[in-house]
Amino acid sequence: MSDNYQSREERRRASKPAKPQKNPKNRKNGPLWKKIVLGLLAACVVLMIAGGVAFGVIVAKSPSLDEKKLKSIYTSQVFDKNNKKIFEIGGEEKRTYVAYKDIPKNVENAFLATEDARFYEHSGVDFIRLGGAVLANFKEGFGAEGGSTISQQVIKNYLLTNEKSVERKVQEVWLAFQLERKFSKQEIMELYLNKLYYTGNTYGIGKAAENFYGKDVKDLTLDEAAMLAGMVKAPNNYNPRVEPERATERRNTVLSLMAKHGFITQEEADKAKKADVTANIAAPKEDKNPYKAFVDKITDEIKDKTDVEVSSSGLKIYTSIDPAAQNYVNKVMQGNEVNLPEGNEFQAGLTVADTQTGEIRALGGHGPKTDFNYATMPKRSPGSTIKPVLDYGPAVEYLKWSTYHQIDDEKYEYSNGKSFKNFGDNYHGQVSIRQALKGSYNTPAVKALQEVGLDKAKEFALKLGMPSENFYESSAIGGYDYVSSMHMAGAYSAFGNGGIYIEPHVVKSVEFQDGTKMDLNPEPVAAMSDATAFMITDMLRSVMESGGTGERANVSGLDIAGKSGTSNDVRDSWFVGYTPSTTLSVWTGKDTGLNDTEDDIAKKIFKSVMSEVASDDTSTFKKPASVSEVEVVKGSDPAEEAGPYTPDSEKTTEYFVKGTEPSKQSQQYQEPEPEEEPEQPQGVSKPEVSVNFDQAANAISLTWGYDPAEKANVTFEVTQSQDGGPSQVVTSTKDSAFTVSNPQPGSTYQFQVTAIRDSDSTRSEPAAASVTIPAAEEPAPDEGGQTPTEPPADGEQPPGQEPPPGQEPPPGQEPPPTEPPADGGNDGGTGGQDGQQPGQPGTPPPGQGGTGGTGGTGGTGGTGGTGGTGDDGDSDN
Repeated sequence: MSDNYQSREERRRASKPAKPQKNPKNRKNGPLWKKIVLGLLAACVVLMIAGGVAFGVIVAKSPSLDEKKLKSIYTSQVFDKNNKKIFEIGGEEKRTYVAYKDIPKNVENAFLATEDARFYEHSGVDFIRLGGAVLANFKEGFGAEGGSTISQQVIKNYLLTNEKSVERKVQEVWLAFQLERKFSKQEIMELYLNKLYYTGNTYGIGKAAENFYGKDVKDLTLDEAAMLAGMVKAPNNYNPRVEPERATERRNTVLSLMAKHGFITQEEADKAKKADVTANIAAPKEDKNPYKAFVDKITDEIKDKTDVEVSSSGLKIYTSIDPAAQNYVNKVMQGNEVNLPEGNEFQAGLTVADTQTGEIRALGGHGPKTDFNYATMPKRSPGSTIKPVLDYGPAVEYLKWSTYHQIDDEKYEYSNGKSFKNFGDNYHGQVSIRQALKGSYNTPAVKALQEVGLDKAKEFALKLGMPSENFYESSAIGGYDYVSSMHMAGAYSAFGNGGIYIEPHVVKSVEFQDGTKMDLNPEPVAAMSDATAFMITDMLRSVMESGGTGERANVSGLDIAGKSGTSNDVRDSWFVGYTPSTTLSVWTGKDTGLNDTEDDIAKKIFKSVMSEVASDDTSTFKKPASVSEVEVVKGSDPAEEAGPYTPDSEKTTEYFVKGTEPSKQSQQYQEPEPEEEPEQPQGVSKPEVSVNFDQAANAISLTWGYDPAEKANVTFEVTQSQDGGPSQVVTSTKDSAFTVSNPQPGSTYQFQVTAIRDSDSTRSEPAAASVTIPAAEEPAPDEGGQTPTEPPADGEQPPGQEPPPGQEPPPGQEPPPTEPPADGGNDGGTGGQDGQQPGQPGTPPPGQGGTGGTGGTGGTGGTGGTGGTGDDGDSDN
């Protein structure tokens, strides 16, 4: 019975249904979630081990701490574009070392409130602050925000590599812990405050107190301490000498933080905020470094890209500085090459850059503020120099406008109804954008911006380095007070570089103390198409031509594109231009307004500097394949291609984006009717000439025949020469014969007869003839040995006798030739065209007038002149 007895518990268990047997296979695999958890735990272990190993490797590569190196300032060397050392930044002579015991609490607390409020609570790393920085970096990219403590900042410049990398951050954290173990908090604060960088090549809190307030650190007031603490974040931007408004805002932020963290009361903060940041500022000391304009620029570039303090890092800094260009720019800014106005009101700044690389070659400044960089710091209105950047550049890029695109230049208003006007309130009707840019008309610029749209125009301008997003319609003509000469040089360089923008920069690379190098050249950005860049460039070339606003800035022999600009109140005047190799941006200004003479100085500076720095530039801008060159008819709208018969005066060469050329060819000008050729006058026939010698008459007879129908319409010109001598015209006659009496025996006479038409002086070919006169025979002597003589003819004088004085010889008889006396009357005039040789002057007795020579026989051309009557041996012909 007992075998059948079951306890109550046994009966309860027996009443439960039996559980099914588990599948061995299922029991082996287990649930999936357990596998995932186990996998993650294993991965975490592996990662922790790997992370620990990696951390150990990185830490092992960290340098050991050296107290001397931590306290020292290592001078950085600056090299020019040819790798030649030109100056240094930093050094012990640039700072005044201050021990911790001499640092007032207000100064220390100002830095603690701003940089590391929990400095005395952490052990080198503030994990709360670091966590916030990590979140920011995940959202905005690595390096977006720093969580560095003062201890970490002391370590930064101690590291061998200065990139924003995980390895550097790990080393920084590790060494910060080591720093806190080796040094007291007070010693770390002393190291930090003595390595701070301030503008103007000033380092450390001691030197900053001297340079800005002319006093020791221990004498700084609360508001002054807050100002110096606030400047460290961006020394140039918060410099109270040059940026008083921003400096005031920054100082007040520091005072608020001091009150927030309990370092001062709110009442003390409010009282300090009422102090004028410029009231106790000391006058800056003159810096004679010829490269002083580069010091802050170099420091800022390296700080932004490496987070390194140049003043204490002992860097080798390789730059793009051109010493020759900088030397000339310094002369210009001192008024040695261009006359600059006297007094402290006139200011100027310029930037010389390489068009292809964006590298800055020279910086120049002129003005009353010695620690103000007039090339890079001003925030001024660009005037009309903004038009290619904000108006026409976007129109070509986004709307595919040609350089000929037509706009009505008229009286106009902004979209909000506010009016503006062209210079002189002059308007020009329908013009091309080329002409609008050349003449700097305002209405077409505003219309271009409106058609593109402000958002697209802003997008285009920001890609060219414009520093602010605050664009409005008024910005189209210069309402944009944010730019320096460096900004405009960068934007215009992109037009000359095929549309590629490279941020203007001076530092190319740096070398750290351990020999590692870092390339700091900025990345190129495709800001626009090469078509837009070339077409804007070509329009800016027109600005430099006759009639353009840049004509007086042009340099002969250089291919320059450029633009002038003046703000509405004439506080600013600009000229920005470029060749394929060099870009030059010049700003001049006066807060009270430039007069007419001063307004032109920017162009004079541009011409002087460009002539010097680009004198050997023979390069030219080349049209890319994406652009078409088209001859269009002037005034056509839309553009019509010039036809084959369009006059040159009615067409102009313009550029179009490929594929947008004019679709229509002008038919306005047709092929001209062929001109009727004028009837050519018929030729003049040649006379038929004959010549013979009549021995009985002792005369040459020249005769010619001619067409009787034409004879009345011509005159015959007869020329004669003797024995090959020169020909002379002996007569012009309507007759058909000419006689030469008493020719020279033994001589040969040549004649030419030419017929000349009376109506148009057309000449025939000359007809030639010649004759030789027989030589005279000597008579035989008579029985007495005398040569017989022929008795004189009637009216002739016997041989050897002369006619009485004043009496002409009988006709047909010539007086014997004689030499004229050395004294006495004039010779008788030669007849006609020198007449014939027999017509020689007579020989009057001394003291009597000469007898006129007989006119030459062959010419109707004139009779011999009658000799003048002598008057006591003097001639008064």
